[in-house]
Amino acid sequence: MKLEGVIFDWAGTTVDFGCMAPVKAFMDSFAANGVTVTEEETRKPMGMLKRDHIKTMLSMDRIGAAWKEKHGTAWKTEDIETIYSHFEPELLSTLTNYTKVKPGVIETIAKLRDMGLKIGSTTGYTDVMMDIVAKVAAEQGYKPDCWFSPDSTNGMGRPYPYMIFKNMMELKLSDVKHVVKVGDTVSDIKEGKAAGVWSVGVMDGSSVMGLNEDQFNAMTAEEKAARRDQVRKVFAEAGADYIIQDMTELPALLETIQHQ
Repeated sequence: MKLEGVIFDWAGTTVDFGCMAPVKAFMDSFAANGVTVTEEETRKPMGMLKRDHIKTMLSMDRIGAAWKEKHGTAWKTEDIETIYSHFEPELLSTLTNYTKVKPGVIETIAKLRDMGLKIGSTTGYTDVMMDIVAKVAAEQGYKPDCWFSPDSTNGMGRPYPYMIFKNMMELKLSDVKHVVKVGDTVSDIKEGKAAGVWSVGVMDGSSVMGLNEDQFNAMTAEEKAARRDQVRKVFAEAGADYIIQDMTELPALLETIQHQ
């Protein structure tokens, strides 16, 4: 079997080690509305369209109860927009600081292109956010053949498969069996599974691991191994077909898939 294309996520996968940019903006936006949320709660829906992410957080039992206690009533649909109206400008104001391309990405993409593969991408960011992210990434040498946000699929982002299908149309990929999706969140894995493509989770620098580059590099080999075991379990439970430690392992994995 000949693979034709690889579709990557952005934050936590190819840029922004640890997927740090959205976390702070989400936490600050809830705090601005009188509700304190934890980083663990914030990361659970990571990778979804940002309004869907906020809705999922509000639907969590503890956060929903905290909202009701603070505001006197259960959260309503308009509260999603209230939180989002704080979230978007904060994220946009800091996004350029969180768009460093992750280690191994540039070299890996070069190898994939040498293998004749096309490079697509999907994201939980909006078009406005991606205009910033894609530009800064390109300046560092990372430029996929295309990207699609939930804005291009009527707001139906992950775990729906439609952004992947948009990539396949744009890149003229013939069959889902010849496509691989790589991401760092549960919603990435579910997006790939919903589309019927090969779904791969990348551990180091992932949102699931939740460490920035300095925190990760300060860990001992034993600590890193223990953390990877935790991440591997999360990806496996989400249905990942394969799980890699970091991006440098991807070319060899793709060769393995092709020779099945």
